[in-house]
Amino acid sequence: MTMLTNTTTDEEREAILHAVREFAEAELAPFASERDENDVFPREALQRAGELGLGGIYVDEEFGGTGLSRLDTVAIFEELAKGDPAVAAYISIHNMVVWMLDTYGSADQRGEWLPDLTSMTGFGAYCLTEPGAGSDAAAIATSAIRDGDDYVLTGVKQFISGAGEAAVYIVMARTGEAGARGISAFLVPGDSTGLSFGALEKKMGWHAQPTRQVILDEVRVPASALLGVEGQGFAIAMSALNSGRLNIAACSIGGARWALDKARHYVHERFTFGEALAEKQSIVFAIADMETDLHAARLLVEDGARAVDEQADDATVRCAMAKRFATDAGFRVANDALQLHGGYGYLQDYGIEKVVRDLRVHQILEGTNEIMRMIVGRDALKAAS
Repeated sequence: MTMLTNTTTDEEREAILHAVREFAEAELAPFASERDENDVFPREALQRAGELGLGGIYVDEEFGGTGLSRLDTVAIFEELAKGDPAVAAYISIHNMVVWMLDTYGSADQRGEWLPDLTSMTGFGAYCLTEPGAGSDAAAIATSAIRDGDDYVLTGVKQFISGAGEAAVYIVMARTGEAGARGISAFLVPGDSTGLSFGALEKKMGWHAQPTRQVILDEVRVPASALLGVEGQGFAIAMSALNSGRLNIAACSIGGARWALDKARHYVHERFTFGEALAEKQSIVFAIADMETDLHAARLLVEDGARAVDEQADDATVRCAMAKRFATDAGFRVANDALQLHGGYGYLQDYGIEKVVRDLRVHQILEGTNEIMRMIVGRDALKAAS
């Protein structure tokens, strides 16, 4: 496959999106139902995504990254999610890990890990959430105790995508005082002694990617495994979330767009009381609202992406707006598409119910939508004071 390269022109951007669309149509969409039904993690398809340049979309090209803008990136994730939102979302999480390593890693860390991660011959996992620390991420209890030239990590991480499959885990652990300033980030190899995983979670959706606890039982890593400096871990974790929120928002738009396209075709083909559903005013209005919601969501996501690209002071707020609106709109549109299919929408054969299940979790992860409203609301009130 041809490697994606940095793009600045509309022509290059369209060529990239065409390549991603072909990949999604060939490698994701035909197998989405099977992977969902059988909990299949598509390692080989992900490695082919790596060959296409999707393993490090917005990281430096030195170690195999593609070096694209966030504006290009969100368009890529929308296309991927049309093929399978669950797989697209895992690629987003993997890219968050790769970006964190590329941005904060030492030369040795980058040289050791990035070639495998950008090619997706190795996978990454992001370990922040704990059983007792979800939205209150600064309250994590996993500890990292300095012992000579090593750190010893002990604790449990919850809801970790790629757990048991990843080559490297970026683990947030407490090295100091309570709160955000006492948290550091560590690179933990997947074969580390003392590292184990809980049972596969039985989830509503996202069946094509494994979700497990990550259990650290006195896992010993060298001091050189520290990412950044001590006490920087929470800032590192939060800095990755702007792009993660945009990516997952774009995945919601892509999955909903697929469902809406299915509904548009269905209402033309389905006749009731002597006329096509598409001729009924209530259906026309429903389709109009769904189209409008997705268009508005895309504009907000693109605005957030520009804010990150430009390093705008209000990037976090604009990304929070985009994530909240797009994931709510995406779920609503997919659910409405199911409703337009009537009883058929509830059947697995049509694929709509899968997308509804997959998109529901987007309103929870990368910061719940309630937290997004807190970010936006507090900023708005601060500006008015």
